[in-house]
Amino acid sequence: MMLPNHAPLIVAEHYGTLATLYPGRIDLGIGRAPGTDRVTADALRRSLDREEDFPRQVRELLGYLGPEQPGQTVRAIPGQGTNVPVWLLGSSTYSARLAAALGLPFAFAAHFAPQDMVEALLLYRRSFQPSKYLGEPWSVVGIPLVAADTDEEARRLATSLHQRFLRLIRGQRLLTPPPVDSMDGLWTPQERAAVEMRLGAAIVGGPETVAAKIAPLLQEVEVDEVIFVSDLFLHADRLRSYEIAMEAMKRVGEIRAPQAFGQSRSF
Repeated sequence: MMLPNHAPLIVAEHYGTLATLYPGRIDLGIGRAPGTDRVTADALRRSLDREEDFPRQVRELLGYLGPEQPGQTVRAIPGQGTNVPVWLLGSSTYSARLAAALGLPFAFAAHFAPQDMVEALLLYRRSFQPSKYLGEPWSVVGIPLVAADTDEEARRLATSLHQRFLRLIRGQRLLTPPPVDSMDGLWTPQERAAVEMRLGAAIVGGPETVAAKIAPLLQEVEVDEVIFVSDLFLHADRLRSYEIAMEAMKRVGEIRAPQAFGQSRSF
């Protein structure tokens, strides 16, 4: 949920409703980016030019989801007292600092913005302040994944990602296209560099290659969870990609035993 696009009270009531219907199964991830283009942002009545009071919005949201306080005049119904776990989502050090200061879990979006991945995740762990929400830092990283039975096939499937990010750069519709045998002639050298920068954290390859790439990544970022994003054209290819990743994670070993935060978590 891109919080600046919505009133914190409405967000609390929406997720409070879900938490009431499905107790213990709902988490809420919030970000501060508009998450869209200028035209859509205008339709949401949100200005891209003004500074958002994001920390205040986060605190307001946490208040609506927490226990009712004496003298509180506005309540989220449902929502108040549901204590829905709130995550901060980010692709820079800003949200890492805020998550650490508020004592909230943090998820980094390296699946489309890997440039600050290591700095942000290390900063979060080093700066974390225990809170009533979380006693120790808990972080997640999103990683692009294209896993197939061979390295060659994985590289071919990865052209769907290349084309999708190319469309993003060009301001075109972001439907995932089918893979192609080669990207030659589809992008300029400048566009190729921009796409490859956005996919700098991507893991592409067969089972052996995937396992070999996951291990150093986990050592570098020290996260508790990994969200693999296999944005492939065919559903069967996505399932196979996740199956290979699961086997690779078993070989690498557990990142860390699940701790008490919201629900129990594991890969």
